[in-house]
Amino acid sequence: MKKVYLDNAATSALRPEVITEITNILSEQYGNPSSTHSFGRSAKVVLETSRKTIAALLNAEPREIIFTSGGTEADNWIIRSAVQHCGVKRIITAKTEHHAVLYAAQAVAEEYNIAIDYVNVLPDGTPDTEHLHRLLAAKIPTLVTLMHVNNEIGTSTDLHQIGTICREYDALFHSDTVQSVGKADLDLTALPVDFIAASAHKFHGPKGVGFAYVQKNSRLKAMLYGGEQEKGMRAGTEGVHQIAGMAKALELSYQNREADKAHITNLRNYLLEQLKLHFPTYKINGTVAGQEHDASTIFYPIANIQLPLPEDKVPMLLFNLDMKGIAVSRGSACQSGSIKPSHVLQEILSDEELCKPSLRVSLAYYNTKEEIDLLLSALKNS
Repeated sequence: MKKVYLDNAATSALRPEVITEITNILSEQYGNPSSTHSFGRSAKVVLETSRKTIAALLNAEPREIIFTSGGTEADNWIIRSAVQHCGVKRIITAKTEHHAVLYAAQAVAEEYNIAIDYVNVLPDGTPDTEHLHRLLAAKIPTLVTLMHVNNEIGTSTDLHQIGTICREYDALFHSDTVQSVGKADLDLTALPVDFIAASAHKFHGPKGVGFAYVQKNSRLKAMLYGGEQEKGMRAGTEGVHQIAGMAKALELSYQNREADKAHITNLRNYLLEQLKLHFPTYKINGTVAGQEHDASTIFYPIANIQLPLPEDKVPMLLFNLDMKGIAVSRGSACQSGSIKPSHVLQEILSDEELCKPSLRVSLAYYNTKEEIDLLLSALKNS
């Protein structure tokens, strides 16, 4: 049985070059980068070269890149420290955010007795900028945290537009860019954004490592205390092999970006064509009528598909696909084991639509039309 992996928004396979890079570092550069002897200095060179590589790809300064265990840690740290150390008295976010943002904001708001406001989302899942203007008009010291690309429906938010609004009202702006780093062009010098979060395993790097971009002269302070690693902002011995693997993965992602995007966009269009042929009344969650093929509305690797299947098919649909060797997800991977409806889909779908089966199909450079055909065949026979 051929196995088909179409869940790349949950995690992605390592590129062969990344595996080689990690293996080489593990075997040759095992020193502690905080040690002053030659083994430590050599590891330190790898660490700082990786930082410079990532910074250059995003047009940031190396000192603005702080390595973390992933996007969740980066989100939590930024939100907490912004309240603790930057004078933030209110958080504005959206109910469609990843739980790393939603739960962190709720915890910090309760702990420090500050307000949370939720900006309205439009039918395609993007923030309502008019509502954001009204919320910010209150002139409360605010952190706005809105993701770049939604991990469940793939809708992309205009970071420049949101950041410009935040600057107008002197609000700090943080974006969870976990689904867009390595796929979208991000010029952090030009973008009006104060903080972003990223995870290596979303762009064909290793799990358990990521980074935060923290704009220079920020007042953020450490969340983890101990040694002076990461310029005193994140204590703990750095996983040099993981960081080097992340830098290699990001470098390859941007080197291959145009070719990968063309291939994946072609695959996604083929998927939609086949769905139209076999399930004529299907719907893409996160779009409005007439925008199904608009790449600016749906970020190209992700398609969240609502299928015209009976409700009794919902509970066993993922199981049946898995038994046929096909990996997709229902909403976010973080929620796939839950019988509760996706919190993202709850915000944009009616109660009737929520009862219909929805699948997230997320593509990568190594997927093929044959795999799309296998998915469609399995759906027709589920």
